[in-house]
Amino acid sequence: MFGTDWLTLLCAAAVGFSVLNYVLLDGTDLGTGILMGVTHSRQHRRAMAVSILPIWDANETWLVLGGGGLLAMFPRAYAILLPALYLPFILMFLALIVRAMALEFRDHAPDYRIKRGVDGLLMLGSVVAGGCQGIVLGTLVQGVPEQNGQYSGGGWEWLALFPLFCGAVLVIGYTWLGAGWLYWRCEGELQIRARRQAKWLAMLTVVLLIVLVVWTSTLHAHYAQRLGNPLVWLPAMVVLTLLLAGFRAAFATRRDYLPLFATLGIFVLAFTLMLVALFPLIIPPQLTLQVAASSPVSQVFMLTGFAVLIPVTLFYNTYSFRVFSGKIHPAED
Repeated sequence: MFGTDWLTLLCAAAVGFSVLNYVLLDGTDLGTGILMGVTHSRQHRRAMAVSILPIWDANETWLVLGGGGLLAMFPRAYAILLPALYLPFILMFLALIVRAMALEFRDHAPDYRIKRGVDGLLMLGSVVAGGCQGIVLGTLVQGVPEQNGQYSGGGWEWLALFPLFCGAVLVIGYTWLGAGWLYWRCEGELQIRARRQAKWLAMLTVVLLIVLVVWTSTLHAHYAQRLGNPLVWLPAMVVLTLLLAGFRAAFATRRDYLPLFATLGIFVLAFTLMLVALFPLIIPPQLTLQVAASSPVSQVFMLTGFAVLIPVTLFYNTYSFRVFSGKIHPAED
């Protein structure tokens, strides 16, 4: 298929699945952290923090799997992408550390002012981490200059308008995920506020995603050919319409998780469109999956590990959600 063997496709699927799970799961945590920074009620902020405290660290496991899988299964792509994005990656990891420290130690803050400052750091870390992730994806889609398997750019391609726009879109999308999460897990005034936020964030995110897809199709002829194919954009529009209709209708049901699930479906759709546009490239404009792949022995070794780690991680995530399920009642902070 397009000159790419099944072993390489399985490796790409393993990396893509890990990245997608990270975006869906930790994106929800990052969105909740962003909303904490703009919430004035200390009781509400406490409930929001409690909702993600038991699960945020497990969600970040998928980032480790995705990064490790890229290094081991597609080392040439890793060697090109990393020097092109040193600063965004460093900022992202520092932001994730700041967010983790703020979330874990906020209860030890001695007074309200310091705790409010800690929540501000949580918001800042969430915004920077989400923005850097969008910038990385935008730079990848935009294309990374390489020659003879080595990065040949100046190190500032990520400051172009397209990657920065992608970073802004992902931050807004993560905030939408956070609002859907809070609508599911909370009640009372906080749930009503989350429903209102989720509705207007949905409109904004979808408009920005449509702009992003159209903009992407103008970057390379390859993208225009793929995304302009009626067999791609027509089913995508149908699925998007159904998911948006389901999102709006879900607020009238008693199943409070449905708005979040519809939002996750739209993220999956956007991720799928990105993969359709890129395939069989792993780093545009010319590096393909087959060329970037490691040896078959390394691929088999890593796939064996992924065959164990992915089910275990999925089970752990599911078990954590199950144990800490149920509504969270706002309490004094």
